[in-house]
Amino acid sequence: MCGMPQQPPVRSTPARPARPDASMSLITNVMDHSLDDGYAEAAARKRSEGTVGLPRTLRAKLGLAAGLVLAACVVTVGAAQARVAAPVVAREREELIDRIDEETAAADRLEKNVDELREEVGARQREALRDSGGDRSTLLGILSGATPVHGPGVRLVVDDAEDTASGGDGDARSSSGFADTGRVRDRDLQRVVNGLWESGAEAVSINGRRLTALSAIRAAGDAILVDNKPLVPPYTVLAVGDGQELGDRFQDSADGVYLHVLQENYGIRTALSVEDDVRLPAAPSVTVRTAQPITEKGTS
Repeated sequence: MCGMPQQPPVRSTPARPARPDASMSLITNVMDHSLDDGYAEAAARKRSEGTVGLPRTLRAKLGLAAGLVLAACVVTVGAAQARVAAPVVAREREELIDRIDEETAAADRLEKNVDELREEVGARQREALRDSGGDRSTLLGILSGATPVHGPGVRLVVDDAEDTASGGDGDARSSSGFADTGRVRDRDLQRVVNGLWESGAEAVSINGRRLTALSAIRAAGDAILVDNKPLVPPYTVLAVGDGQELGDRFQDSADGVYLHVLQENYGIRTALSVEDDVRLPAAPSVTVRTAQPITEKGTS
């Protein structure tokens, strides 16, 4: 049977797929031919030149030995100097610590002496007031804070929020970040004291320190100071006055509302209680340098 001749099928060799990194030929070349080849070539060249290994000539060997000896001498001298200087540094450190301890003890003694002298001055002032004041001496002593007092009143405790770190161990707080968070500030205590005075308090103290017309409540860093003495939270404010009426007036005053806002917004803890008898100490000293009494003219 005759037919059309069959053409052999055309076979073509399929092209090799392109490498995924064909577009990164430079990087591929660097990865395939690392610097190790260069190092190997340099090492082979040195071997062929006979420069590999330890020096072969006597001069080179002596130079290497001299270098090693010099390096050993430097290390030895440094170690010896360090061993000699270590006891000196330790001794100077101990002497410095001893001096700091001595000066701290001397400062504590001076501070104690100042407190004793201040108490003595206050006692003499109270004695002079009692001797020269006549029938008004008791009233003048109470109003000036020169004599201790007691009577019905209120106890107001103000403290930082629970999640606010504060100083402990009888020390004023020393942490940083004195901002509008949960800390009691100096102006907060100022408003509390002014509110108690306005509500009818006759005598006020904070943490056992009697307030007078010359008292100052301010801040130094994170600590609150009353008459330059740091206080430790919680702050206990005692006020002598008509107990229940004094407490009600304070809570209804603008400063009482301010304290309530601090409690609601910043978590500052407060506790107000009416007391049958609160006792306030005398002020350490009442020193008047400028004011003078008015004398009646024409009296002999």
